[in-house]
Amino acid sequence: MKTLILLAAALAATPALAQHQGHDRPVPTEQSEHGASPADTHTGHHMQNEAAAEPDHSMHRTAPDDPPVDHSGHTGHQMDAAQSPGTHQDHDMGGQEAAIPQSGPPPEAFTGPEHAADTLFAPEIMAEARAALLPELGGAMHRLLSVDRFEAQLADGEDGYVWELNAWYGGDIDRLWIKSEGEGEFGGSLEEAEIQALWSHAIGPYFDVQAGIRYDIRPNSAQNGADRAHAVLGIQGLAPYFFEIDVAGFLSDAGDLTARIEAEYDQRITQRLILQPRIELDLAAQDIPEIGIGSGLSDLAAGLRLRYEIVPEFAPYIGAEWQRQFGDTADFTRIAGGDPDRIVFLAGLKIWF
Repeated sequence: MKTLILLAAALAATPALAQHQGHDRPVPTEQSEHGASPADTHTGHHMQNEAAAEPDHSMHRTAPDDPPVDHSGHTGHQMDAAQSPGTHQDHDMGGQEAAIPQSGPPPEAFTGPEHAADTLFAPEIMAEARAALLPELGGAMHRLLSVDRFEAQLADGEDGYVWELNAWYGGDIDRLWIKSEGEGEFGGSLEEAEIQALWSHAIGPYFDVQAGIRYDIRPNSAQNGADRAHAVLGIQGLAPYFFEIDVAGFLSDAGDLTARIEAEYDQRITQRLILQPRIELDLAAQDIPEIGIGSGLSDLAAGLRLRYEIVPEFAPYIGAEWQRQFGDTADFTRIAGGDPDRIVFLAGLKIWF
């Protein structure tokens, strides 16, 4: 009888032992059909329970009797406003577009004194200071002396020399110009020379109008009246593509009208080596036999000069020039024993101070 009772008790305890051993086994890592393992699902339930246990601060009262305030919706509105500033601005302006700002200074900007410093310092002191400052900011006086051509011209039996000198003094707008040029033969006396005194006034960034007087000297002329004075009116400056232009008309005290056109261009081959094409035309409105000039186009000189700038202020050069006379001027030259059509070789010096 005791044996039967012990056997029944052992059979009853077997399922409980199996269940207890199942709790000691490791949790399977296989995912459930929803993509999470049983352990993850169990942990998720704990997190949800802990979140549910925490108090909700999105709804709270600022005072015991105040109604609840929903801060969560207000925070969302602030985030939307921060992300869309334009929309928030339009909402604040009642849907109206912002006014476009107007350019230009206000009218009050033109109601003060001409010089604001006069309100802090004595006007006479500031006037003296402005007068002292003006030469340093564009009103200064400058000067230049340049010998553009000082050269020997070598031809068959007619070797000679030529000079062309320019000097000026003044400011950016008004200047006094002195121009001189002349020629003669080696071993002989001076053939002709001229000097001009001109007032020059800027009419633009690149051109000046010039007016003044010119006086000619011809010591070898056998005719009376070869030395004469002229009124001068011309224009000088820098044309497009950096061509230097000098055009002038001359009215002599004898009523003779002549004109001269000069143009030259500096073509830099290197920083020191420069090729300069140059052309000069002389014209006359009538024959002037006492100085050997005929009407129309009287003289043409076209040449090339290659100079080397040892320093910018000192540049020797060599070159060649074609000299041609036309019409009655050529006839006057032949009568005097000269050649109206010739090519001369040049060697000279250009300097400036």
